[in-house]
Amino acid sequence: MVHTLSRRDLGEKDALAFSGVALTYPDGTAALDEVELSVKRGEFVSIVGPSGCGKSTLLKLASGLVAPTAGVVSVDRDRLGYVFQDATLLPWRKVKDNVGLLLELHKVPKAQREARVRETLELVGLDAFSEHHPRRLSGGMKMRVSLARSLTMDPSIFLFDEPFGALDEITRERLNEELLSLFIDRGFAGVFVTHSIYEAVYLSTRVVVMSARPGRIVAEFDIPFPYPRGPEVRFSAEFAQIAGKVSYALRGQIA
Repeated sequence: MVHTLSRRDLGEKDALAFSGVALTYPDGTAALDEVELSVKRGEFVSIVGPSGCGKSTLLKLASGLVAPTAGVVSVDRDRLGYVFQDATLLPWRKVKDNVGLLLELHKVPKAQREARVRETLELVGLDAFSEHHPRRLSGGMKMRVSLARSLTMDPSIFLFDEPFGALDEITRERLNEELLSLFIDRGFAGVFVTHSIYEAVYLSTRVVVMSARPGRIVAEFDIPFPYPRGPEVRFSAEFAQIAGKVSYALRGQIA
């Protein structure tokens, strides 16, 4: 189903809302224009669009790394997690110390910090690697460490900036499944930027399509598959039909 878009205010169940958001850089480049989007608690929303349309910029606006030139971004940044395209690990710190970094910065007491790190490493299946340095990890394991680092803060909203884009297909699919398990377990609101239509449809409760620069939300698709989702859903006729509709909407935005 494609929604007709309208301006929405941040409601009690909303974790994030963009209302009339625009961003123009000092050199005059218009990156975003009149973005209208809200994400409710318990939703997992993926964003697809042409390269350079402002997908990652939306996440930067949500996190406060960038300020809009117009409009309002409403979000609780006290409980916000952010996973970047690169794992951004400190190579001289062991896995457990990388995972505990945000807790250290927030001055969480050592005993509480260590307990939360252990719990989170078990959650992402890396408890046996807590003493390793990042150089000894595979690409997928590094992304798990990055994910665990944000999970320690128990985010109510989680931003993902194409975290699995550099991984091989098998690893990527496995991490998709693990991420869905975490989403079901923790119930956070998720916003996931990706270039993969199939990844977007598999993960999401909703997929939004952005226009070419200046980026706007031009279409939204509800994803009807219930959670938990097994990998077999990717091979269903309904999955292919929805992916085709998203692809058609996306092609219309590529010059």
